[in-house]
Amino acid sequence: MTSLNEALAQTAHDVERALDDLLPIPEGAEARVVEAMRYAVLGGGKRMRAFMVMETAALFGVDRRCSARVAASIEMLHAYSLVHDDLPAMDDDDMRRGKPSTHKAFDEATAILAGDALLTRAFEVLAEPDTHSNPDARCELVLALGKASGAHGMVGGQMIDIASEGKTLTADEIGRLQALKTGRLIQYSAEAGAILGRANQMQRHLLVCYGRDVGAAFQIADDILDVEGSAEDVGKATGKDAAAGKATLVSILGLERAKLQADMLAKQAAEHLDSFGDKAAHLRALAALVVARKN
Repeated sequence: MTSLNEALAQTAHDVERALDDLLPIPEGAEARVVEAMRYAVLGGGKRMRAFMVMETAALFGVDRRCSARVAASIEMLHAYSLVHDDLPAMDDDDMRRGKPSTHKAFDEATAILAGDALLTRAFEVLAEPDTHSNPDARCELVLALGKASGAHGMVGGQMIDIASEGKTLTADEIGRLQALKTGRLIQYSAEAGAILGRANQMQRHLLVCYGRDVGAAFQIADDILDVEGSAEDVGKATGKDAAAGKATLVSILGLERAKLQADMLAKQAAEHLDSFGDKAAHLRALAALVVARKN
């Protein structure tokens, strides 16, 4: 069996190739926005969400070309959220993944349009017949991603985050904020493999629970990195949460308790995979990596 690092590298390669194919540069003046889209989504990132799609789909023997398309669509949607998140009106970050943010490499207007186009292309890819031969599966993928990324998911979480700056939140309120802003898209990434594989309801539920707990652990680990990490390792400015007065579980619980909480969530995530046996080994290893990472 391949190691987790080898599997992650193979997924990154496959998804990069799918993204390249799905985002060809057209002729004409609109080519600039596609260049910005490609700048935002190609050649960087952990591809963790993409990996979860492909690994959960593999549990059910899904054609890797199909799961790579779904993985690419999630990376497009995730990239759109980062492009908009980095804008001066939002988090005002000049660096992303160790290189200038899209609005710095191009301009703000182009970055906004590139984010919009990545968002819409993500749903277009899911709806295309090449993604799955069963139209019901394609509809379920579109519906689930819409729920995970809209006002009751990622976008809603971002709104809560903005509205909460400078306010005192409880641990439960922070948990909800993070579950929406970050967790729902990670949860969808695990669920998407079950949808592709036409899994039964119990299997789908277990993968949703896995994704939910990995997402929660991931966000706590991200908050820890914002305190302990360096800008060189993380690939963007650190210490911004405290400077902006943003409440995190680290600020509520303290570093050590936050680390224990992240570890507990990672172990809990792995336990949801017991019924899948050795086939889920990479997914279990990913849960552990999420809390041990340095970027």
